Amino acid sequence: MDLFSPLEPIESPQFDRDTPLADRMRPERLEDFVGQQHLLGPGKALRVAIERDQIRSIILWGPPGTGKTTLARIIARRTNATFVPFSAVLAGIKEIKSVMAEAEKLRHHGQKTILFVDEIHRFNKSQQDAFLPHVETGNIVLIGATTENPSFEVNAALLSRSKVYVLEPLTAEDTLALLKRALGEPQKGLGSEAIEIGEELLQQISVFANGDARVAYNILEIAAQSAPRDSQGVKRISAGIVEDAMQRRMLLYDKSGEEHFNLISALHKSMRNSDPDATLYWLVRMLEAGEDPLYIARRIVRFASEDVGLADPQALLIAIGAMQAFHFIGIPEGNLALAEAAVYMAAAPKSNSLYTAYGKVFEDVQTSIAEPVPLHLRNAPTGLMKELGYGKGYKYAHDFQESLTDMSCLPEALKGRVYYHPSKFGFEKTVGERLQYWRERIIQMGKERS
Repeated sequence: MDLFSPLEPIESPQFDRDTPLADRMRPERLEDFVGQQHLLGPGKALRVAIERDQIRSIILWGPPGTGKTTLARIIARRTNATFVPFSAVLAGIKEIKSVMAEAEKLRHHGQKTILFVDEIHRFNKSQQDAFLPHVETGNIVLIGATTENPSFEVNAALLSRSKVYVLEPLTAEDTLALLKRALGEPQKGLGSEAIEIGEELLQQISVFANGDARVAYNILEIAAQSAPRDSQGVKRISAGIVEDAMQRRMLLYDKSGEEHFNLISALHKSMRNSDPDATLYWLVRMLEAGEDPLYIARRIVRFASEDVGLADPQALLIAIGAMQAFHFIGIPEGNLALAEAAVYMAAAPKSNSLYTAYGKVFEDVQTSIAEPVPLHLRNAPTGLMKELGYGKGYKYAHDFQESLTDMSCLPEALKGRVYYHPSKFGFEKTVGERLQYWRERIIQMGKERS
């Protein structure tokens, strides 16, 4: 069939038994679509636009197995436009230009073209730019599907001309309903086979699938294929068969994508909020999903300075120790060292005083004149330097009572500036009391000298 042959009406696809269950069970009508009721419930804007064949350019953003491609195929069935499926994995600029040229011809003949681009985030900037003028002129209505945050992966110009719809992971209840539908559907599903599986095992699969319908279907299909028939010809799926079919849970994660930043943000904020339980949960989620443990170690080291600071100076030593321990023993034993450090950070007193002080100093360094180092703070290793006044007026603290002087160590323009304000928590409370005493003593020295 020619790529641009009108797809009206679209007949139900014909499947053989070798077609994966997930593909066979794709719904063909909005009425059969499970989940995403915030978008497709009665009266919702997207549903109305589909029913009235008034779809404009949209981006469908959501995790795998939530129905992005299925929804695009449902739109294809309902539209009077030419529907062109397009894969970002297989196509390049040459193919894009060919499609755009044909779409422009069709528009001049009064025919609308809907272009569905699966995994649109895989197109680079120049490839996405090729769509832009044709979206603007109305040559195409673009439907993009992506698992990545469009804010990061789709050009701003293209994004501004499209409506983004966020698809949510299916609930366990939604997934359970899909599994039951597959077991009862005789033509496309497993209903023609005598299969027996307990409700609790179906619920276990639903939870394990983590909102991904494709994962749930695949597990059920593997379990059904693995189950032996008993003397009555019934395939009885046991807990052991389900466990073998599930193997290890593959958590949604992309080390360079949004989920990476979402999870490290959750870990950091859980430690900051002094919640060791949430801290452990997010840490294990990241490690089990395949995150680089040393990346987590670096973030814990950063946290020790940024969020604990001098409220507990031991925190930085614990963080560095965990990093070195992981280097020494590796995976999986080293994961416990990271867990120990992360829980320590969560349980430690918190202070961002050092972080705040650094920021204030940075601002002054950037906005004030970089004055020369005051002469009394300079070393004078040569006679000429001494003649020029290097080191003159320097007060050696150990020669004074309490090892304390009233000598200023800041440039003249910044004299008297106070950057560091200790918190009242942990060891920093002691630091604050000490600094306060010293400041009062320095003031007293000035009065005694006058």
